[in-house]
Amino acid sequence: MMNGLKVYDLSQVASFQKTDEEFGGLSNMKGKIFPLRVNGLLIHTSEALYQACRFPDFPEIQKAILAEASPMAAKMKAKKFRKTHTRQDFEDVKVEIMRWCLRLKLANHPQAMGSLLLRTGSREIVEISHKDKFWGAVRKKENPQMAEGENVLGLLLMDLRNSIVTGK
Repeated sequence: MMNGLKVYDLSQVASFQKTDEEFGGLSNMKGKIFPLRVNGLLIHTSEALYQACRFPDFPEIQKAILAEASPMAAKMKAKKFRKTHTRQDFEDVKVEIMRWCLRLKLANHPQAMGSLLLRTGSREIVEISHKDKFWGAVRKKENPQMAEGENVLGLLLMDLRNSIVTGK
């Protein structure tokens, strides 16, 4: 999945940085609109689910993360335990965990999430980040209309969009 850094012309892509933007619903930080149900358990956001998956050996930490209604609160709750409790193989599995979380988001909201993905057309999907060049792309200081990053979240979203289009 990792293709290295790429530069994106933001006028040519479907991008999001804030959750209230046109494609903001693609963000894991989008709150109450896309709650998930997994094995009967209500999970407020895909961000909370992703963060909880860091700690499979610590159900009490997972419960605390999943109890947070806000995606940012779930992320901050997880942050306290990252250095000491994160699963050892997390760097090896984090992209597949994110893929799973996004698939669940689509499975739980096939109409809303599906139509949002399809509205991006054939454009590249780019998460604009302030500092994360792995999951997203960061605006270039010398030209803020350009952004650079691996944009792994965007790549996963484009794969998901392709699965809708092809039916696979």
